[in-house]
Amino acid sequence: MSRTRIKFCGLTRAEDVRLAVELGVDYIGLVFAPHSPRRLLLGQARMLRELVPEEIAVVALAMDNNSGEIEGILENVQPDLLQFHGAEDDDFCASFGKPFFKAIAMGGEAESAFSRLAQFPSAAGFLFDGHAAGEQGGSGRRFDWRQMPQALEKPFLLAGGLSAANVGVAIRTARPWGVDVSSGIESSPGVKDPETMRSFVEAVRRADANPPA
Repeated sequence: MSRTRIKFCGLTRAEDVRLAVELGVDYIGLVFAPHSPRRLLLGQARMLRELVPEEIAVVALAMDNNSGEIEGILENVQPDLLQFHGAEDDDFCASFGKPFFKAIAMGGEAESAFSRLAQFPSAAGFLFDGHAAGEQGGSGRRFDWRQMPQALEKPFLLAGGLSAANVGVAIRTARPWGVDVSSGIESSPGVKDPETMRSFVEAVRRADANPPA
């Protein structure tokens, strides 16, 4: 049975981080994008990071943050990975010596979006999100999962409009390495809903246990 990795993103509260850990997610995303409603201050992020055990990776999400801000995040929060959502190029993303995911906006022409992958040879993986280029992630917008190729050279996470109700279909359709959810487990931006968090994880596990024929 293949296992779909789960990333909960945009966590802002200790109780949500504790539940994510209890549920056994693979990644916890902390947001530092300047205009995001889920943006954390370094002190908040450091407190949340201390609640995450070694077996779960912490991902710091940035969007056109300058290098000084990224260095401050690395020093204070010590994330395991970085995730870039802006106009950052491969050299910038790789310059911090950390593995990174590059977000690819799927809200426009799919062929154009996929052509961007070659521009990031240093990426550890990609995250395909439903928003348009230049917009914030966490919008809850879906894209057509049938557009995803059946094989990519690097791992990829599916994001954008995922919920407990549709993540099984998303997994069967796109067969991603992982799924990333933020607004789909929230009662309001940055405030996660415990029952929805549980339901999402259960839905992913069901999909893994019942792969398409």
